[in-house]
Amino acid sequence: MTDSQPPGSGGDGTEPDPRFTFANERTFLAWSRTAVALVVAGLGVVQLLPPFPGVPWGRHVLGVPLIAFGAVVAVAAYREWVRNQRAMRLGLPLARSAMPLLLAAVIATMALISAIVILASALR
Repeated sequence: MTDSQPPGSGGDGTEPDPRFTFANERTFLAWSRTAVALVVAGLGVVQLLPPFPGVPWGRHVLGVPLIAFGAVVAVAAYREWVRNQRAMRLGLPLARSAMPLLLAAVIATMALISAIVILASALR
């Protein structure tokens, strides 16, 4: 088994063009950077952001979901890399990724929650 062959592929198919393998790997690394950024942002919110006056739980309600979603993105990035690598080896079309929509939905939700926390803090 080569490094570009995903686990569980059993050597099926043919080796894809290295350019496609490297592009798949770059996509995986980009999602991994996004996962790390989410985790670091969540840690920064929980540990470094000053407490919201009157909303003692505000930092945790903002930071913990970012950390958890960072973990989800990391696992999903690996699963997509494996799925795409296998599809390329077998000459199948690549499946559409749900990650961009999921990331956009989580970011929009976190922005809304942030606005609510800030407004709740300002009203106290």
